[in-house]
Amino acid sequence: MHPRALVPLLAVFLAGCSEVGSAVNQASTTMDKAAVCAEALGIADLNPLVDPERLKARAADKERRLRELAGSVADQDVKSSLLTMADSYVEIQKERVDDLTVVANWAKRNAAHLDALRKACG
Repeated sequence: MHPRALVPLLAVFLAGCSEVGSAVNQASTTMDKAAVCAEALGIADLNPLVDPERLKARAADKERRLRELAGSVADQDVKSSLLTMADSYVEIQKERVDDLTVVANWAKRNAAHLDALRKACG
């Protein structure tokens, strides 16, 4: 076969590789989003029935982890939801967590944040 005849075949082959690579990258991004969402939903609980210092320490850890997850996902809706949830954990660290009304109100707001994350992840 003449070398010039190989050029169109090579172009078709490379185009096919590009499409496959693009599909793999897209699948990888989707998996990353799914993994981030699963981890975020798994760490989003907070038990208000522990002593206030422990509750604040757990909230600080969750806030840090949510921010790390937000930094590792490309999807802007998921990232925004994660940062909103992280901010919520900052709020509870500043509240009087010995007041169950304060904790209940925070839990209600946090449930709304979780719903927003679930929608962004869906």
